[in-house]
Amino acid sequence: MNRKDFQTLALVRLREAETLLANTLPNGAYYLSGYAVECALKACIARQTQRHDFPPDPRTVQSIYTHDLTRLIALAGLDSVLTAQRRVDRHFSTNWELVDDWSEQSRNDRHSMDDAQRMLEAVANRRNGVLRWIRRYW
Repeated sequence: MNRKDFQTLALVRLREAETLLANTLPNGAYYLSGYAVECALKACIARQTQRHDFPPDPRTVQSIYTHDLTRLIALAGLDSVLTAQRRVDRHFSTNWELVDDWSEQSRNDRHSMDDAQRMLEAVANRRNGVLRWIRRYW
């Protein structure tokens, strides 16, 4: 997969989450909202690679295959930018805290409609949503 694939996948997963929530299927909506963020962060990481560069050491490559959003932020080199954004926008900071609680294991959890709605809003909010912020860097 390449950067464009991850960008497309992030937007597709977000639309799928919106569709699931609209059809009162909160578990999948919650999970896919977080997965959209994961794909967006992987697009940011892919942006850092050069076409003909030899991949970094195997441990670095292996570490990219994670679902941990905080770790992906670090691998994308967005730690300080995230910290700065959280300082200037308290709504974004609240959204990030909610999204950062997501994990791959949430696909097995049960979520209420309210939980899924809050998660989707934290990801997709047009003003201070996490996905909007990440798209600046992908």
